Amino acid sequence: MKLRRFAASVALHALLVAAAALTLFPLVWMVGVSLMPAGEAMALPPRLLPSAPTLEHYRTLLGRLDLARYLLASATVSLGATLFSVAFNSMAGYALAKLRFAGRESLQRVLLAALVVPGQIGMLPLFLLLREMGLVNSYWGVLVPSMAGIFGIYLVRQYALTIPDALLDAARVDGAGELRVFYSIALPLCRPILVTLAVATFMGAWNDFLWPLIVLTDDRLYTLPVALAGLFGEHVQDPELMMAGAVVTVLPVMLVFLALQRYYIAGMTSGSLKG
Repeated sequence: MKLRRFAASVALHALLVAAAALTLFPLVWMVGVSLMPAGEAMALPPRLLPSAPTLEHYRTLLGRLDLARYLLASATVSLGATLFSVAFNSMAGYALAKLRFAGRESLQRVLLAALVVPGQIGMLPLFLLLREMGLVNSYWGVLVPSMAGIFGIYLVRQYALTIPDALLDAARVDGAGELRVFYSIALPLCRPILVTLAVATFMGAWNDFLWPLIVLTDDRLYTLPVALAGLFGEHVQDPELMMAGAVVTVLPVMLVFLALQRYYIAGMTSGSLKG
């Protein structure tokens, strides 16, 4: 029996190591190509690691792009989207979970129905609405779709359902208003799922390409993915430069995820255990 358990444990760990290697391989290859001399990525047989590592392509990026401006633009949009998303989704999710009001069930059904509609379908009417509001070619126009989302609302709602009603009622009996109950009791208890929502929103906003490309017409306002796409269009035959740009794009969100992964995983697992 012990031998069988040991063999099963070894097999499981071997599968996990293999899965981790398959996941990490594209990232290692991307970094390796970005450090290769020009033309080496196209050599046969293909190489995984550079023969003579060089930072030439990163210097080229710095010379051809105002990376500081585009990084600041992406950081501004991503942080703004994260703050708005956490604020609005937490209030909406808590209200749907714990407050009773007329039409709540109907509203939930409408939101669930809208959840299956692809986001691309709403881009044209949203763009036309933003144009009428004068928000096209501005960061506010980029932020609007990220301020609240059905997925974020339901993520918070499902977690907020696990908060005991008796705890909230006790605060109300002590004289606390609904805003005080929300900010002082519900919000701290929802912290794990809010961190999960914040990380997911930040990563999504940082990597978003299509919506900023549609809304922003001034290249000085471009976010980093849009600016790099324009550069890649001019140097499509330079894979080393393209991989250097990909590394610059991916690195910040990887660092954010690694720094907050403990809270992200805690939010996901605690929500599943309580739900």
